[in-house]
Amino acid sequence: VQLQASGGGLVQAGGSLRLACAPSGAFVRLNDMGWYRQGPGNQREFVARISSGGSKIYGDSMNDRFTISRDNAKNTVYLQADNLKPEDSAVYYCSADVVTPYQMTVLNYWGQGTLVTVSS
Repeated sequence: VQLQASGGGLVQAGGSLRLACAPSGAFVRLNDMGWYRQGPGNQREFVARISSGGSKIYGDSMNDRFTISRDNAKNTVYLQADNLKPEDSAVYYCSADVVTPYQMTVLNYWGQGTLVTVSS
């Protein structure tokens, strides 16, 4: 299974982006899916997580400008980022707990990341 994140890019401060992440490969089901970010010189930071049933958890100070959602029919998780600030510049990674066809084992996968750059 590979997770493919998309939607990053260059945006001016105050702008918005919508990130998307979807898996490819064989799997039975997607459990929790989430977003993390890592800015230059920083540790990876938790942004948001959503369960298969739609329950959401946000990192500290993340829920005022970030909204996580998912489309189970499309096996896709989204991150809507609004009123972006230069300090939001980071590589945004998606993560998913995947139920694999091999004895229904649940494995955690990470995408390759998508770069968000916010100019002032």
